[in-house]
Order: sequence, then structure tokens, then C-alpha cells
Amino acid sequence: MNRYELSLAARRRALVERSATQRAALSVYAEPLVRKTAAFDRVVDYVRRNPVLSTAAVGAIALLGPRRLWDMAIRAVTLYTLLKK
Repeated sequence: MNRYELSLAARRRALVERSATQRAALSVYAEPLVRKTAAFDRVVDYVRRNPVLSTAAVGAIALLGPRRLWDMAIRAVTLYTLLKK
């Protein structure tokens, strides 16, 4: 190999090392963000696997309104806990 090819190979090695270092630092800095978005990712995955159920929930919110639906949900949870005892 000539001098130019040797310098290119050395530069490539340096760049590969630099990118590995940057990748490791990025994974360290991104880890808290990944943990925080894991719950949202699970919800999105559930919605993708169950589109009919998701559509029914959105339709119920649209038809009944969020306040009325929330009141019904609280009553259902109260009834469930009473019947469970």
C-alpha cells in the first residue's frame, strides 16, 4: 500500500473508534428517555394489536363525553370492589 492508502486506513480506524465512543455515550444519555417512553410504547403496541377495542374506546368517548365516561368508570370500579368483598 502506498502512503495515501495508509493514511486513509488510519483515518478510517480513527473515525470508527470515534463513532463507537459517540455511540456508547449516546446510549448512556438516551437510557433514561428509553425507560420513560417504554410505557407509551406498550400502549401503542396494544392499540396496534387491538384496533377494534381502541376504536370502541374512542367512540365511547366521542358519544358519551369524557366526563360522563369517567363517572361511569368510577361507579364501575366502586361496584367491582364491593362485589369482590
